[in-house]
Amino acid sequence: MILHVDMDAFFASVEQRDNPTLKGKPIVVSGHSKRSVVSTASYEARKFGIHSAMPVFQAKQRCPHLIILPGSRHKYAMDSKRIMAILREFSPMVEPVSIDEAYLDIRGCEKLFGPPRTIAGKIKTAIFNELALTCSIGIAPVRFLAKIASDMDKPAGVTFIPRDKVEEVINTLPIQKVPGVGRKAMALMASLQINTLGDIRKFDRSLLTRKFGKMGSRLYQLALGIDDTAVETTSVRKSISSETTLAEDISDPAQVRTILLAHAQRVGRDLRKKEWVCRHVSIKIKFSDFTQITRGKKTPSWISSSNAVFDEAVALFDKVILKKKIRLIGVGVSDFQHKSEPVQMSLLPDPDENFEKQWKNVDHAVDSISQKFGSDVVKKASLNPSGSKLNQTRRKKMTDKSAVSVRITGRVQGVFFRAETQKAAQSIQVEGYVKNLADGSVQALFQGNCDQIEKMLAWCRDGAPLSKVQGVDSQPVAIQPEMKGFQIRY
Repeated sequence: MILHVDMDAFFASVEQRDNPTLKGKPIVVSGHSKRSVVSTASYEARKFGIHSAMPVFQAKQRCPHLIILPGSRHKYAMDSKRIMAILREFSPMVEPVSIDEAYLDIRGCEKLFGPPRTIAGKIKTAIFNELALTCSIGIAPVRFLAKIASDMDKPAGVTFIPRDKVEEVINTLPIQKVPGVGRKAMALMASLQINTLGDIRKFDRSLLTRKFGKMGSRLYQLALGIDDTAVETTSVRKSISSETTLAEDISDPAQVRTILLAHAQRVGRDLRKKEWVCRHVSIKIKFSDFTQITRGKKTPSWISSSNAVFDEAVALFDKVILKKKIRLIGVGVSDFQHKSEPVQMSLLPDPDENFEKQWKNVDHAVDSISQKFGSDVVKKASLNPSGSKLNQTRRKKMTDKSAVSVRITGRVQGVFFRAETQKAAQSIQVEGYVKNLADGSVQALFQGNCDQIEKMLAWCRDGAPLSKVQGVDSQPVAIQPEMKGFQIRY
């Protein structure tokens, strides 16, 4: 038997546990900007139709008295580690699939802990006793049904699908509940009059493959109650991506290419840091009406240079016909292997391979500088044009006052990092503030003369003791005359 353990409204529940005055109130964990989306909604908020990924402004329209919290990624990660440790007490076969959910293979564990329902009950009790949090658990002979079952009785429920009930569940399971079946597939399902997973068995496997691609073949297997996906105790990262929700919607292709370039640099830097090469590049675009598209392609050769990732991303974007403004842009890479692994060589000279090698040398030099001084020190000229505000700021006299908004990523969240940032800022005599963001990063505003700001940015790149800074991105902003001293914001 396989168990799927899913924490109930994890981030929101942690906040309600740590602040009892929030219990029973509609809360969401998210940012406060008009572009922020809901990360997690409490069950009280869900009664208003609020859900994850919903724009915050829509959530506030549905619930005017909604409480919005920035959250603490570090706190959630620490609780997640404790939860996974509890799960490993019941089975050595535990596969975390996100910060708040995991699969367990409990074959052979019944002699120690009892039948599946008993094991699920003991897990729920152990988690609640140690962390004062609830979870929902699905139990089934196959993995995909265990995940579906964990969502059938939320919150704090246990749903058991025994082997002799699998066919009955499949026959009545709405097809949209099957993982991987999205809106696009649903339109085709409706045309074929497929309403439940059991309806899939009415069709030949080859027809399903023609209609739905690889997913068609998998759906055929699932409809027969077959899922060979094992619980893996070691996880391998399958993709690297970078995306931005824009401050304002845009439609200028030149602006889009500039943003694609910035993301390609970040993605390429992560690839090279892990000493990987990739064979697939994709882009993600969300439009002003919240519709979304993704486009991807297999690259002609294994790549890791930011320039090669950018070229592939631009080629994908150039095929998109823009009819609406864009609110989000992202770049991703996948299909990895270590750079030391052998690859099939081309029989004929490929000029692109030499070009890629040249850019690799440039990228490695830039990576070395970025690792030492921060990711914002060296950038492509098109990301930092001579007429930009940043260069104008740098040409000012060192005594001229300016301000920069800074985003710091890595293991940086928590009271300690903010307190150390405040201490450093007061020592350097920089005005501004520091606060946690819902995505696990830290945002700060530094205001002072150029020399003071450079010293503060250098401190951020080194990081406070016990922190692990991965990136420091800064951009100039308007001076705030009313700002006095340096504050910690919540």
